[in-house]
Amino acid sequence: MTRTIGLLLFPGVEELDAVGPWEVLAFWTQYYPDDGYTAFTFSMDGGPIKCAKGLTIEAEYSFDTAPRRDVLIFPGGRGTRPMIDDEAMLTWTRAQRATTPLIASVCTGSLVLASAGLLAGRPATTHWKSLDRLAELDPTIQVDAEQRYVDDGDIITSAGVSAGIDMALHLVRRLASAERAEEVRRLIQYDPMPPI
Repeated sequence: MTRTIGLLLFPGVEELDAVGPWEVLAFWTQYYPDDGYTAFTFSMDGGPIKCAKGLTIEAEYSFDTAPRRDVLIFPGGRGTRPMIDDEAMLTWTRAQRATTPLIASVCTGSLVLASAGLLAGRPATTHWKSLDRLAELDPTIQVDAEQRYVDDGDIITSAGVSAGIDMALHLVRRLASAERAEEVRRLIQYDPMPPI
């Protein structure tokens, strides 16, 4: 049976938070289908989503029509700020814990997980500018300011923006193998060499 990875989209999602992991995971699942995973995008209502910097992305499914998920990717961006106080969204997020074996956040997606209570007592990270906010939302969180991503079993959080690519490659390693993750990394030519 094919297992599924659902990437959540919402108005104001940070482009690279979504597209970075999508590139890694979609490349993997499309080029190596025998690994047994497929990836899709979804949003509350489906259809076009305007991202934080103006890019529009089409969500394949709505909450109501999306397939069940084995993995949920929860990106960040300005659109997460209203979610922190949106009880309907927090209720939906809590419900994912019962039905989704693995939840991964990118950047400030972890703030929503924290507000929903999913990070209580756990190690976690987020964008460096939001580390204090993560601690404020739930003082029991063991905030990790050093790691690009933190794997705590059934929940993985990553630092800001480009760190989602590292987290997605870690997912490929965890769900398939280190060799597969290395193949995907080389094929998408992800070889960070910061110029500054």
